[in-house]
Amino acid sequence: MTSDVPQLFDKVLRRSYLTRSAGGRPPFFAQAMAAEIESRLNLILREFKKTLIFGPASGEVRARLAKLGCLGQILAAAPAREADVDLVFDDEAVPLADESLDCIISLFSLNSVNDVPGSLAQIRAALRPDGLFLGCLFAGRTLLELRDAWLAAEADITGGASLRVAPFADLRDLGSLLQRAGFALPAVDMDVTTVRYRDSVALMREIKTLGLQHALAERSRRPVTASLLARAVALYNERYRDADGRIRATVETAWIIGWAPHASQQQPLRPGSAKARLADVLRTEEVKLKGD
Repeated sequence: MTSDVPQLFDKVLRRSYLTRSAGGRPPFFAQAMAAEIESRLNLILREFKKTLIFGPASGEVRARLAKLGCLGQILAAAPAREADVDLVFDDEAVPLADESLDCIISLFSLNSVNDVPGSLAQIRAALRPDGLFLGCLFAGRTLLELRDAWLAAEADITGGASLRVAPFADLRDLGSLLQRAGFALPAVDMDVTTVRYRDSVALMREIKTLGLQHALAERSRRPVTASLLARAVALYNERYRDADGRIRATVETAWIIGWAPHASQQQPLRPGSAKARLADVLRTEEVKLKGD
């Protein structure tokens, strides 16, 4: 990581959140991640000799994926100390030897990384040729309702506003970030889920239990007063409550895939190398533009 990379996230605070939540996360977190990873690996139809799973609850996810048999030896690592992990390291200073792994799976870790291109480049270097990188991160409009409620509440109570929900990556940027890091055959897809809760307080408690609350370096240092919290809760419930009384929250999860380059991979054709005209294939008349 270079010194000129903007420090958007407080890494010490982030580690403290994850450390505090370790061991207390609800089982659905690892279960849902393992199920999504399994569904994607089933489409790839490859076997790997050595795999690293990195992120919160990586040990639990490893236990659920071990039965697949396609990931070979599985190492579990995390950015903060927790049970059942083999390694603890900062995802902006990856201590992995070059070309030492066949598959790396990143679990909701890139959300709080200051130097995403740098982290991806280090992951890419740790993969053997034709090795797989599979990552997931929150993106797009995730928690748009919570962000809206906090901004409106602060405007009402203090006359100003500060970020209480971290910004998330834009789907359009993720593919280019993979290419910039040197990955071949990049692919990105998005899962959009609406999660419902008893009320907005239950949502905020779950985010804290998972250790996924924002750790922005430029966060407001003013304590959340009872009146501010009450106003945010009231606005959330007023704007995003369904007919049955439960509130909804949008979660957009981006899944990104890239491969370490290898000569066996499909290569794009050189411009002008086609042996047939598109018009002939489509059985239509070619319309020439002015200047052709």
